[in-house]
Amino acid sequence: MSSAQKTPNLGIVIAGLLLGILMASMDSTIVATAMGNIVGELGGMDKFVWVTSAYLVAEMAGMPIFGKLSDMYGRKKFFIFGIIVFMTGSALCGTADTITQLAAYRALQGIGGGALVPIAFAIMFDAVPLETRGKLGGAFGAVFGLSSIFGPLLGAYITDHIAWQWVFYINLPLGVIAFVMVVSFYRESVEHSKQPIDWPGAGTLLGAVISLMFALELGGKEYAWNSALILGLFAAFAVLAVLFLFAETKAKEPIISFALFRQRLYASSILCALFSGAAFIAASVYIPIFIQGVLGGSATNSGLVLLPMMVASVITASTGGFLMAKTSYRSLMVPTLALLVLGTGLVATLAPDASRLLVTLYMILIGLGVGASFSVLSTAAIHGLTPQQRGSASATLNFIRSLGMTIGITAFGIIQSHYLSSKLTEVFTGTAGAAPGGALDFKDPHALLSPETRAQIPPEILSKITDGLSFSITSTFAWAALPALLALLAACFMGRQKMDASAEGQMPSGH
Repeated sequence: MSSAQKTPNLGIVIAGLLLGILMASMDSTIVATAMGNIVGELGGMDKFVWVTSAYLVAEMAGMPIFGKLSDMYGRKKFFIFGIIVFMTGSALCGTADTITQLAAYRALQGIGGGALVPIAFAIMFDAVPLETRGKLGGAFGAVFGLSSIFGPLLGAYITDHIAWQWVFYINLPLGVIAFVMVVSFYRESVEHSKQPIDWPGAGTLLGAVISLMFALELGGKEYAWNSALILGLFAAFAVLAVLFLFAETKAKEPIISFALFRQRLYASSILCALFSGAAFIAASVYIPIFIQGVLGGSATNSGLVLLPMMVASVITASTGGFLMAKTSYRSLMVPTLALLVLGTGLVATLAPDASRLLVTLYMILIGLGVGASFSVLSTAAIHGLTPQQRGSASATLNFIRSLGMTIGITAFGIIQSHYLSSKLTEVFTGTAGAAPGGALDFKDPHALLSPETRAQIPPEILSKITDGLSFSITSTFAWAALPALLALLAACFMGRQKMDASAEGQMPSGH
């Protein structure tokens, strides 16, 4: 039974859910611009990668587990749990005295974030009448785009004008407001079936995600890819993933229901999220490096550099949400993902002397191409599912999208480094990677991001370096066009469903 008709003050509930999503999604980006100050004060330059990865690991591992628990025992209590844990982690982060402490508190934050994002989507679909669901789905999707813009900008402002601790403390008033809104005004009336918890599935999934995430985070940075630790982590991931798949086939209430993958719309939506996430992360990471390292733009905060792409993504996220009730999910995803393929392919053709306007136009194409995936896929993935399945389905989609981004950023990092190293080998033969008299390693693309550093490099060497950097980035985008194309192909199999009465979930559970 849907609770759509039994939720007074629905606007207040939705505002609370949006605040929860904003906090959790922004916290993966807001810390990036504060890391310099944090490391300067706490030390631990060799461990700062853990501050980001601890949050991501905990958030990703928690998503499917909390999504399933919310199906079984109710959404409200787990959303509230997520807010409390997230706020507790935020408060502790601001008190950290060492980088290790901060990483541990970030993991606690991530556990809360893993509950907030998927359950907020599931509550929205439980509580909102069909006729307004599309518009709100667009708003929820747009929050993801906005958090990518405002996270780094807000992080930079707070760090420069207040103190880095307030990057975490700002979550406390926001969390209190979201807590009060949801606790006071959300009346849950969906019937939930209490079933045995799938402990073997939860344990093996947790272990597999942790092993994979740390292998991807540490490999090629703190440890060589062929080191015993990294190979051991990949082996642990493979074993635990197989055990998880086996456990899910035996569980009465599996955390990730493979029965759902028999539905074409669900399976194709999950694949779209996986591949579009991988393509999108390449643009988010490498376009700022191209603008600053190749074109010599000022070291503007990456949030401003990405502004055209993010604004474009918000436009199609909102438009896609509005049009879901009028046309099929496939009709929305195919043309927008075609724009993603086109934009990614065009970035691969950029020359070192490209104009900033041309780069901006290509960024807008990528933004328009990816935006609809934030709103449309979240709705398509739970189309026709019963309320008792929505939490798990929503969580699986968000989990798979995050997994695509994580694997994408690692794979594209390896590709970009390989092209850059091979292209610059002849430039630095005999100079150990540094210009005569200098100690900087110019094979690092980030060495080119500040005007002060560029000024130290002789013009003839700078020209060769920027050519090499340009080649490495455009070649990476040629590879990034592949997942964009796979996302487009997956969208072609979505079928003809649109958001209408059939989306209300009268289907059997499939167990």
